[in-house]
Amino acid sequence: MTTLPRVFVDGQEGTTGLRIHEYLADRRDIEMLRIDPERRKDPAERARLLDAADVAFLCLPDAASREAVALVSSPTTRLIDASTAFRTDPSWVFGLPELAPGQRERLRTARRIANPGCHATAFLLLVRPLVEAGALAPGFPLSATSLTGYSGGGKKMIERYEAGGDPRLRAPCPYALTLGHKHLPEMRVHGLLARAPVFQPVVGNFERGLAVTIPLHLDQLAPGTTGATLQRIYEDRYGGERFVRVMPLSDPATLEVGFFDVQVCNGTNRVDLFVFASATQALLMARLDNLGKGAAGAAVQSMNLCLGFEEQAGLA
Repeated sequence: MTTLPRVFVDGQEGTTGLRIHEYLADRRDIEMLRIDPERRKDPAERARLLDAADVAFLCLPDAASREAVALVSSPTTRLIDASTAFRTDPSWVFGLPELAPGQRERLRTARRIANPGCHATAFLLLVRPLVEAGALAPGFPLSATSLTGYSGGGKKMIERYEAGGDPRLRAPCPYALTLGHKHLPEMRVHGLLARAPVFQPVVGNFERGLAVTIPLHLDQLAPGTTGATLQRIYEDRYGGERFVRVMPLSDPATLEVGFFDVQVCNGTNRVDLFVFASATQALLMARLDNLGKGAAGAAVQSMNLCLGFEEQAGLA
């Protein structure tokens, strides 16, 4: 009888942990290990389950993730960490298969995987190809905004929004006004940038969905760069990718509606990329489900690669 790979979620009651369990609930090709809720803070029991797992997801705050890594003594346990603790650590593999050629192969053999942040995933899929193609200089003074649903803020923010008692939350709420958002280091490092972008996230009164927008003056890019140039770079990089869809230049369907729908990718592991361009300027946009490709879906995608399954198994 074939032994199924064993999977454990440390932090199973958090937003990402719960979503991973939803993705894996109907899978028959893995065995889920579960901790007794009364023992979820017991280091000995957590260590036992971490060592028993072939793949363990760490859905914990940064400090708790570092503690969990220290609990692991089995040389065969593969870890997929959803915190920001290891995203720029060179001994961990960044869990974005579409980041660059060869990244998928690195993930297949990795023992330690750092799951990307939701804002960072959208930003990097827009920026990295342009830097590598020479269209965008690494030192370019980039800025970006991100409009996201409140579910990305975790349990406390979800409860606050769904309670409905705070009139301030009816309008979009810019945050991270100290210019030190936790995703900035991975944006810079994995975007191959010399400096971090000026980044303005905004949370809206809707549960899920995220869109990052990067404005550009075309004459500040490599000579001769047009909107069509940017479009071709994305099409060349992501052609054939299962979970990245490059939309038509200045997408006519979006322009006909007259506004950009942030929630179209909800319930999927897909990212949609857009170039809206005039003769002198461009808006680069990426949308995704912040709980899907922005969190739990990406983690399951990396797990599939680790365990030798079809990359899209259990994902839409």
